[in-house]
Amino acid sequence: MTSMRERVEELTALRESVLQGHDPAATRRQHEKGKLTAHERIGLLLDEGSFREIEPFRRHRAVGFGMEDRRPHSDGVITGWGTVEGRKVFVYAHDFRVFGGALGEAHAEKIHKVMDLAVAAGAPLVGLNDGAGARIQEGVTALAGYGGIFRRHTRNSGVIPQISVMLGPCAGGAAYSPALTDFVFMVRGTSQMFITGPDVVQAVTGEKIDMNGLGGADVHADVSGVATFAYDDEESCLADVRYLLCMLPANNRELPPAAPSADPADRPTDALLHLVPADPQQSYDMRAVVAEIADDGECFEISPTWADNVLCALIRMDGHVVGVIANQPASLAGVLDIRASEKAARFVQMCDAFNIPLVTLVDVPGFLPGVAQEHGGIIRHGAKLLYAYCNATVPRIQLILRKAYGGAYIVMDSRSIGADLSLAWPTNEIAVMGAEGAANVIFRREIAAADDPATMRAQKIKEYRSELLHPYYAAERGLVDDVIDPRHTRLTLIRALDMLRGKHADLPSRKHGNPPV
Repeated sequence: MTSMRERVEELTALRESVLQGHDPAATRRQHEKGKLTAHERIGLLLDEGSFREIEPFRRHRAVGFGMEDRRPHSDGVITGWGTVEGRKVFVYAHDFRVFGGALGEAHAEKIHKVMDLAVAAGAPLVGLNDGAGARIQEGVTALAGYGGIFRRHTRNSGVIPQISVMLGPCAGGAAYSPALTDFVFMVRGTSQMFITGPDVVQAVTGEKIDMNGLGGADVHADVSGVATFAYDDEESCLADVRYLLCMLPANNRELPPAAPSADPADRPTDALLHLVPADPQQSYDMRAVVAEIADDGECFEISPTWADNVLCALIRMDGHVVGVIANQPASLAGVLDIRASEKAARFVQMCDAFNIPLVTLVDVPGFLPGVAQEHGGIIRHGAKLLYAYCNATVPRIQLILRKAYGGAYIVMDSRSIGADLSLAWPTNEIAVMGAEGAANVIFRREIAAADDPATMRAQKIKEYRSELLHPYYAAERGLVDDVIDPRHTRLTLIRALDMLRGKHADLPSRKHGNPPV
């Protein structure tokens, strides 16, 4: 009879063989492509020694096409949990060395289990994606496996943070899994996402393009907006996944983790006096403003290269996580367009889902005019941002730096749509439109009839500005709670956020809303 010691030695040997992989050549090929193995990636993501694997010995039960003779342990996906900075995180990682990371029935069931465990434990889920899509040899059972993943992503949305890290190819229906998660990280050169590959595209449309040109990291980070971040290597990518996890709560029942800050709450922000020109026509970089009010100037920008006329970022203020939405005058003068509206709306929804307060920095000349914008549905897309703000119950503070014109002023979290506090600098201009445009409309006849139209126009612009665009007009009517010295911006916001930290607001009883999509 086999002894317990011999059984344990057998178990140890089996575990080691599973860890090393059934084919050393496959590991070598993975490294030659500049890619890490699934276990190596998990080692970079999680705290050292914290990973606990589940179902390492799982094997598929498929028959036909030679599958019954190829039954490696793990079935091409590593699942389990560990910690990031001591906080629990669940993870699954496709193992490209086994069936190219393709998803079959057993593979999918392992992912289903870890997703269910993550939501039951109330902890974030990170998917390290490097797979060739559905396992063709298993037919419809593989497709059903994807359906189970999609359903769980949707059910878990807004309950636990869900992060997708693209570290290899992701084709067909598999691309919808990361699209359903909160954040998508990609690595240049090695990760791609597309519904139909280059060969199919060429056959159907005649367009010739390679995999990276069709669905590479920069394409999705800069053009489509599918990817939140793009990196040059896996190490820096996974380091930022760890950083992001440290900014997010474990689930929707908790507040984001606070951290002690050595940056004084009452630190003056004198630099804002010269960072932001008083002239509303002059441009500046809003990133510098955000850095000035953030603890130690640290800012984790979301989708920094897509729709960059609006800035979305996670920062800390007095150690507490805050979501910042800001117009970016350095790009398209900070106007709102289709992409900016979508980007900001999704960020507002994410922050609201995970109890992250919102600070909105406003310097917006309006919505971008044009036939392409109107035909592209700027009304519908702009309504996404409006809906997201109106639906948000977290603390919300609006700060108007300079101009805030027309519908864009309302959409950027004005008091009228539910901001808890609206603050402004003495350079604020809040109106239906700028003084020049308003004068041309209101005083059109007087200007046309004048002996010197240019002088008359300048006079009327000055008159309109003095009557309706002076910095205290909105404050006099209760639409701005206070006009503040820019040098006190950081302290004022920190005090306001502290006052609102215990905010509780209930939405009407309903199954769910019907937001514009």
